[in-house]
Amino acid sequence: MVTVRDLQAKTGDEPITMLTAYDAPTAEIVDEAGVDVILVGDSVGNTTLGHETTLPVTVADMERHTAAVVRATDEAMVVADMPFLSYGADEKESIHNAGRMLTEAGAAAVKLESGPHTVSLTERMVQLGIPVMAHLGLTPQHVNQYGGYPRQGTDQEAAERILELARAHEDAGAFSLVLEHVPANLAAEVTDALEIPTIGIGAGPDCDGQVLVFNDAVGLSEWSPSFSKQFGDVRGEMKQAVDDYVDAVESETFPADEHSHEEGNLEDLY
Repeated sequence: MVTVRDLQAKTGDEPITMLTAYDAPTAEIVDEAGVDVILVGDSVGNTTLGHETTLPVTVADMERHTAAVVRATDEAMVVADMPFLSYGADEKESIHNAGRMLTEAGAAAVKLESGPHTVSLTERMVQLGIPVMAHLGLTPQHVNQYGGYPRQGTDQEAAERILELARAHEDAGAFSLVLEHVPANLAAEVTDALEIPTIGIGAGPDCDGQVLVFNDAVGLSEWSPSFSKQFGDVRGEMKQAVDDYVDAVESETFPADEHSHEEGNLEDLY
């Protein structure tokens, strides 16, 4: 099983791979591929639950999906995303919610969309034995504040603020940092400034690792962001299979003889 120490040992030496997963079948595929970290992202709200944003996702949602992923995973580290308003407002409640992801769902760590309000919380969680992955740059739970999902850190002041917060979360004990949708040169500078590994999504090639949403990576999404890449066409394959099934039933070619059996001892039924 990949541990915090294993990830940190890769820093600057071997790229870290991370993908999201939200259910057991997907987690099994990702784990068998040798991915280092499986993130059970609150993106489950968009990808699986039919919401337009991640905001409606609850602690119960995350606990249920994280547990499913953990049950199907043998080697990868499983990190649970903490959903909107489950942390940051009250320290006691924040710690309780994060602790559930470890004690009830079986995750190895949690991820916090980070800011000034999560520095002391990160330190306290780490003190209590809850490993924390920080997340800076574009934080989708702020969608209503942003008015969308714009690139972050695009001016000097904003870039310096991200670097300052990255250092603060490292000092607080975060074991890694996700950088989302920031300029590649900013991500490179943050990566160079930290000893903990950075994992980029839309942050260029110089981070210590990369993460993508599973649905985007395999081509299951109808749309994916410009910084993503579809490495397959799962949506097309699934559509073709369903079309073929409908055609076979309607044409009465399924089920065929090999899909059925008869029981000779039922001749007396009337």
